[in-house]
Amino acid sequence: MRFDLSDEEWAVIEPFLPKGGRGPKRVDDRRVLNGIFYILRTGAPWRDLPERYGPRTTVYNRYARWARRGIWKAIFDALIDRCADSLFFIDSSVVKAHRAATGAKEGKLAQDIGRSRGGRTSKIHAVVDESGRPRYVIITGGQVHDSKVMPSLLDGAGRSLAVVADKAYGSRLIRQRIAEQGALAVIPSKSNARKPIPHDANLYRRRNIVERFFCTMKDMRRLATRYEKLSDNFLAMVH
Repeated sequence: MRFDLSDEEWAVIEPFLPKGGRGPKRVDDRRVLNGIFYILRTGAPWRDLPERYGPRTTVYNRYARWARRGIWKAIFDALIDRCADSLFFIDSSVVKAHRAATGAKEGKLAQDIGRSRGGRTSKIHAVVDESGRPRYVIITGGQVHDSKVMPSLLDGAGRSLAVVADKAYGSRLIRQRIAEQGALAVIPSKSNARKPIPHDANLYRRRNIVERFFCTMKDMRRLATRYEKLSDNFLAMVH
């Protein structure tokens, strides 16, 4: 089927799945994951999951249970640990929250759904490597300024030779944090800066790498619009 994992993709993911316990044998992992990826790629409600993937409650419960246990993040981390890189590109993208996602109880900054000019939105902050692969992701409300989460992004992504980002990340404290990690800050100064700080213009032109990442990410309709009420579940869907 068009949205199912290929044999090659399955071979990469399967070794990182949790092993079965002593209880009843788990429903076929590949079929369940194909169901989850169908929802991710189409944006369909869980209740509209095609019958070929089995009971929708089984597929959803597996997704939500593994989100609570941090399994999707663990698989994500295991895969990116294989990827050597030397450059990080950082940016963010706002996604609208569907009305189905805005009914969660208040808490954790209203489940990282904020109010902005675009209405109820969330923001996905990402660090990608020079091949456009995501290294670290954070979810906040759509109104949160990019610079607020930059320290957490840098800590979560690890060390690099250079960090490429736009003017929103150009504060003195952020530049200092990057320097402390032994990396070069490739960030242009704001137009009103009294003493503009030079940057590598050729390297900065490659910032479209992170922009292309977000374009690819939003081909997954479940990520182009936020349908998940819980922030942890939405982040798990990104992973």
